[in-house]
Amino acid sequence: MRLSVEHTTRYEFSQPVSHGLQRLRLTPKNTQGQKVISWAMDLTGAKIEVEYDDHNHNRTALISVEPGARVLEVRCSGAVDTADNAGVIGHHSGHMPLWSFLAQTPLTRPGPKLRAITSALSTPRSQTLALLHELSATVLDQVPYAVGETAVHTTGEEAAALGKGVCQDHVHIFLGAARSLGIPARYVSGYLMMNDRVEQEAGHAWAEAHVDMLGWVGFDVSNRISPDERYVRVATGRDYSEAAPITGLSYGAGETVLEVRLAVEQQRIEQ
Repeated sequence: MRLSVEHTTRYEFSQPVSHGLQRLRLTPKNTQGQKVISWAMDLTGAKIEVEYDDHNHNRTALISVEPGARVLEVRCSGAVDTADNAGVIGHHSGHMPLWSFLAQTPLTRPGPKLRAITSALSTPRSQTLALLHELSATVLDQVPYAVGETAVHTTGEEAAALGKGVCQDHVHIFLGAARSLGIPARYVSGYLMMNDRVEQEAGHAWAEAHVDMLGWVGFDVSNRISPDERYVRVATGRDYSEAAPITGLSYGAGETVLEVRLAVEQQRIEQ
């Protein structure tokens, strides 16, 4: 399937910016089941200082906000060919050793609520794939999807205790539980083509866990499935902080209004 993506992030500042830097991870990966056909990024109110592949092999751009800017806009668009591999990405690669994805982070570190979710699992550890599917379903059962209850800095343990969350929270809970079971796991940010609409308010997030003989396998906890051809992988990391599409800071900007526009749809392939 060929997917067309248009993603615009716009910041409006109440005062002129004196200084600002942002790190962008907005370029999809060429991986098993995914090929980037075209991709472009255009900036208003900023310029690219350097582009590089980070330690997770995410294509990254460091941009500086133009002094005096009142608007910063990042526009990405392109086409990506995808295939349904039942969520299987395959063997591990990159600069980060596999064991590094066993380490907990502040966002994934288990507490009493997260440990209770892990303890409720009944599948034997020797049946890793089945155990991970049970974990994915259990997380959603225990923490139903709810918008507006958590924020980007909410930890997996906090979301588990609250009993509500969005895709980011589901991933952090899944990562914390999988790692506590001795299974390497990582965070994935990207895009999902929705069946009922083209326009969306935000990107998506899901988890990948490493299974012997299969390699990395994806789990979309929020939708209770493994990623298929409707998904576009953009960035990966040990948690949200390493795979966030945009991070950064600005000085002298005053109040900031953020607007995100995202459209993901199937594109017809000319024969």
